[in-house]
Amino acid sequence: MPLPRRTLLTALAGSAGVSAVACGARGVGTGDAGAPAKGAPRGAAAAVRRLLPRHSDQVALRSLPRAAGGADVFQVSGEAGRVTVAGTTPAVQLAGLRWYLKQVAHANITWAGEQLNLPAELPAPPRSTLTRRANVPHRFALNDTSDAYTGPYRDWSYWERELDVLALHGYNEVLVYAGADALYHRVFQEFGLGDEELRRWIPGPAHQPWWLLQNLAGFPYPVSRHLLDARAALGRRIAGRVRELGMVPVLPGWSGMVPPGFAGRNPGARTIPQGDWYGFRRPDWLDPRTEVFARVAAAYYRIQDEMFGASTLYKADLLHEGGRPGDVPVGEAARRVGDALWKAHPDAVWVLLGWRANPPKEIVEAVDKKRLLVVDGLSDRSPQATDRESDWGGTPYAYGSIWNFGGHTALGANTAEWARSYEAWRTRPGSALRGIALLPEAADNNPAAFELFSELAWTEGGLDLPAWFGQWARARYGGADPHATAAWDRLRRTVYGTERADGWSEGADCLFGARPSLTAARAASWSPKETRYDPADFAPALGELLAVRAALRTSSAYRRDLLDVARQALADRGRVLLPRIRAAYEAGDAGAFGRLADEWLALMDLLERLLATDSGQLLGRWVAEARAWGADAAERDRLAYDALSLVTLWGTRAGADAGLRDYANREWAGLVGGLYRLRWATYFAELRTVLKSGKKPQAIDWYALEDRWIRNPGRLANRPSGSTYRIAVQVRDRLARG
Repeated sequence: MPLPRRTLLTALAGSAGVSAVACGARGVGTGDAGAPAKGAPRGAAAAVRRLLPRHSDQVALRSLPRAAGGADVFQVSGEAGRVTVAGTTPAVQLAGLRWYLKQVAHANITWAGEQLNLPAELPAPPRSTLTRRANVPHRFALNDTSDAYTGPYRDWSYWERELDVLALHGYNEVLVYAGADALYHRVFQEFGLGDEELRRWIPGPAHQPWWLLQNLAGFPYPVSRHLLDARAALGRRIAGRVRELGMVPVLPGWSGMVPPGFAGRNPGARTIPQGDWYGFRRPDWLDPRTEVFARVAAAYYRIQDEMFGASTLYKADLLHEGGRPGDVPVGEAARRVGDALWKAHPDAVWVLLGWRANPPKEIVEAVDKKRLLVVDGLSDRSPQATDRESDWGGTPYAYGSIWNFGGHTALGANTAEWARSYEAWRTRPGSALRGIALLPEAADNNPAAFELFSELAWTEGGLDLPAWFGQWARARYGGADPHATAAWDRLRRTVYGTERADGWSEGADCLFGARPSLTAARAASWSPKETRYDPADFAPALGELLAVRAALRTSSAYRRDLLDVARQALADRGRVLLPRIRAAYEAGDAGAFGRLADEWLALMDLLERLLATDSGQLLGRWVAEARAWGADAAERDRLAYDALSLVTLWGTRAGADAGLRDYANREWAGLVGGLYRLRWATYFAELRTVLKSGKKPQAIDWYALEDRWIRNPGRLANRPSGSTYRIAVQVRDRLARG
């Protein structure tokens, strides 16, 4: 006779290698390291409570040994109301839980919406145990730029959820940059630099990734001790939770970046100026051949261990994006950088980004390749990337995708390319492919792409994309629906049906976010100039989603998808409308120009109302998060400027003029109805005057206008308002009028 559920779980909790989620008090501690309160569940058990609070007592977790060859594996078994998930680590157990939720319970948890309309009793797994084995050891998550473009001022509540979701999707290596500013601040005080000058050198959190990449420093304002201490505490907590979930924190390594004045205070130091990067002076680079380099590296890794604990993965890119070696041989520099890392951490793996010409052969040929891992950002983007084994001499690498640049809100990813090349590259003779690398520059977008890419590492054989998207639609909304299936089949064929033949991995951004021009083809300087799919084939997806039956429209997953599709439909219409506005202007037809310009602004207003319905699409929340880290009013204003400048001007006037402006454009409420509308209304007003007077248009100082706006954007809502569904209906009806 089966034991009652509570008795069963209590018994399992007392068994070797098994934890029952039902056991122990709920919640986590509030200590600096994020440790659970005494007696509380830890690891996967605590995560299940956070993710499934109403059903966690029906899930038991069990440890498994690794499969042959050391591969991670999970198994799901049990009966109705008694689901057992076994896995090799806590994160792998959570990956098993997600497969159960998707395949059996038809539920969905992603980083952009969830659907958990579960019955009171969890459904029984299949009679035969559901088993999956990872086909690669490395499942790497997050881009160097993720902290900035996703949310440089996100707090622990965000990170706790994000780490749970990454573990749920099978990742086992997570890049952790929070707190690196405090680390550098401590290290260089040991080498004669003072507190204030170091805080002037360290940029604000929104721009710190490019400081760690040795591209810039000291922008836009000095950081405070208060901020450094708070970010160090957050970094410790993130790294601690990553370990608790059985994943590895990938910490920033050190390759020689030093502050101004370093050489003058450290005899024997030799620094190489690095020139400029898009209007910023790059930090100096310390010659790795010097004895001083070895001493700084030793201090760096010692203090990093004290602050965040040791790891086995360290990310560092030597001479990133145009760095200058001077007269230092790159291979010799790489050897010294690697030696310093491995002296501190003999078992560590040095992680490098595969991007443009990085890493050059001089680096990979200078060190032991077995101690390297390249996370390739060009796997699904560059048509020339066909033989990474030859490019990097057999260096282990992870197949990566950067489907999002700058946090753009466009839908799209090269899923057809993933289906075509991932398995082929992994299984070909002599393959050095050892992982996947989730590398969008901003997280929390394109949830279908996120889930599909994550599953590459757990899928044997080729991908059947029509079948996959059909399963996705059912789990995403909680049941089968012909309209949901039809909508996602259109999305599969259009925004998610692209390949790398055109040299892109992301979708075209929205022209509403471009600096105004009648010939605008993109908002960011390095985005596609045209849509990479047929907008006419995409357009009916909105109507199909609106027709999904009411019972399946209650989740945040449905609302997010509906908003994304409606937003994309409006962006597509903008690309049709702008050439018509241009034609009217060039024909001198003031009446037609005025009507079309008003239509453009009306579409922007409609988009603003749509975006305002979702808390994740609010510029006001972005600013409020930044201000919350300030110790006083002056610091709150500085941090708000840091956050706002990133998604608008990006940096200095010189940098904006060089192409950085609007690199991080996004359709968010407050931006669309604020800065973007102000720019286009100002531009159209000038052109109306030209048509009326016959005079030449006056030049507009866009940088000055933008800088004024971000210093005083007015009231920005940080709470959602309105109904996504009702406004999406308005979008459909408005676009149907032509």
